[in-house]
Amino acid sequence: MKKIDFLIIKSFIGPFILTTCVVVFIFLMRFLMLYFNDFVGKDLGYDVFAKLFVYFSLITVPISLPLATLLASLMCFGNLGEHSELTAIKASGIPISRVLLPTLIFAFGVSIFSFWFNNKVSPWANLKGYSLLYDVKTTKVTLNIKEGIFYGELPGYKIKVQKKYPDGKTLKGVTIYNHTTNEGNINVTLADSGKMYTMMDNNYLVFELYNGINYMDYKNSSGGNYNETQFVKNSFKKNRLVFALESFGMKRTDESQFKYHEYMKDVPALAHQVDSIHKEIALSKKVQLGSMDQFYTHHLKRIIKDTLSKRVILPGKWIDERMKPLHEESKMMESFETAFTQAKSVQDHYKTNVEIQKSKIKDANRADVERWHKFTMAFACFVMFLIGSSLGSIIKKGGFGMPVLLSITFFILMYVLMQLGDKYAKESIWYVIVGVWMPDAVLLAFGIYFLYKATNDARLFDSDIYDVYFDKLKIYWNTKIRKKGQFEPT
Repeated sequence: MKKIDFLIIKSFIGPFILTTCVVVFIFLMRFLMLYFNDFVGKDLGYDVFAKLFVYFSLITVPISLPLATLLASLMCFGNLGEHSELTAIKASGIPISRVLLPTLIFAFGVSIFSFWFNNKVSPWANLKGYSLLYDVKTTKVTLNIKEGIFYGELPGYKIKVQKKYPDGKTLKGVTIYNHTTNEGNINVTLADSGKMYTMMDNNYLVFELYNGINYMDYKNSSGGNYNETQFVKNSFKKNRLVFALESFGMKRTDESQFKYHEYMKDVPALAHQVDSIHKEIALSKKVQLGSMDQFYTHHLKRIIKDTLSKRVILPGKWIDERMKPLHEESKMMESFETAFTQAKSVQDHYKTNVEIQKSKIKDANRADVERWHKFTMAFACFVMFLIGSSLGSIIKKGGFGMPVLLSITFFILMYVLMQLGDKYAKESIWYVIVGVWMPDAVLLAFGIYFLYKATNDARLFDSDIYDVYFDKLKIYWNTKIRKKGQFEPT
């Protein structure tokens, strides 16, 4: 039996490692295509790309493990069934449940690893990866001045070049607008030709201009009149302009600014965040209820305070005394207007508080959903193994054909149910625990059903089985339904 266990484990581990790498690569390519425009033209360097790929490869591991487990189990038991090895094992008196035992233990280990990875490694990778991605996205495009187009990435300047020669340095027909004073086009430089290059480790950009003119308007303060302007025209044979490139290049942001997000936290931190938000909500309700008295002008001193939410006004002659002035018509109109204003203030105050409470509840639900996902994604590996191993032993097809098709089908089902459950949980339509565990519960039902069919050697994917059912339905139609309609009186 040990040799059989070794054979099955060996048949499973190879496809599992291969499919995990393939799935991580696919998700990594999806990430690359999603943010491709943010990488183009920024001269980031190989080290930045290497870090991004490493971090986002780690980020995709938790979602890749369930799909890789499903695909590997389908391929493993499909290959065993296709080569009649599974049939020989069953013929020797070994039940399918015993055949699945070594890989079942391995899948349980994968689930434990997935939880540890999702709780410890993923928050670190999310913090590193998304902080680096933010810095990449906020990095300016490298200096790329094109012919006939104004270039405005240099702060305070607009530059236009009529022609740029193949060496990338020699220019013809250079126009430079200086907008550093924010007063419009009062400083313009035109040059017949020039050269463009960088110096001091690409920290400064230099324009050497030849045979040009500088036009400038500036305010004349002579005589105390600051509204008069003076036009100045300076010709030059050679002029040199230097621009700092400090705004270019990637600058790293402090990673502590990103630690507030749920993706950057482990289970204890998320649990603390959920408890803190619920305490804030309870305290806010208590404070808001106590502050409602400020919207009323009367002073009811004869009040018994039972609870914070229930108050009883004691009857007495003092009420009649308060009501006497209201019999006058002018007092009645004034009272109505005051009551309406107070009611409107209470309504606006209540609406504002309700929106604040909804926002806090949504934040708590979002953190709670992320906390439970640490467990659900780990359990999904175990559920996917049940589905894959059972289906693989039933369909008896290995390779990448049928296993890939079935894997994609169940993965899409899991993804759709997960998105639906998360949405309803975050919006408080469902309880959080119901929304996050619903996909695993549905897939577990599939897994138990397929395992039951595999244990009983069911033939779910054999066409002749369905031909038999179709023939029975056709016979029933001809003998019962058709004859009944034929002899019915008109």
